[in-house]
Amino acid sequence: MSPITPQNILRHELIGLTVKVSDATDPTIRGVRGAVVDETKNTLKIRSPRGTLMIPKNIATFRFKLPNGVQVDVDGERLTARPEGRLKTRVKRW
Repeated sequence: MSPITPQNILRHELIGLTVKVSDATDPTIRGVRGAVVDETKNTLKIRSPRGTLMIPKNIATFRFKLPNGVQVDVDGERLTARPEGRLKTRVKRW
């Protein structure tokens, strides 16, 4: 698989990336930062100093730090899908 970039982050595995909730409709989760430890269709589980928190994707904007140091903001609505569905790629059959 190709290296993760801001252009293809939606098609990559998010588990293991460092993340911060940069904005959310729920003020209690704004600013939460840590590592993504699990992902479901509607939530990201983030291990932070406050403990492991389940953050709904559809109410937050996430700032991911990529392995090359680049930070990218992603609207949680764009992430709302099963992880394996996002990771699938189309393969041209011949």
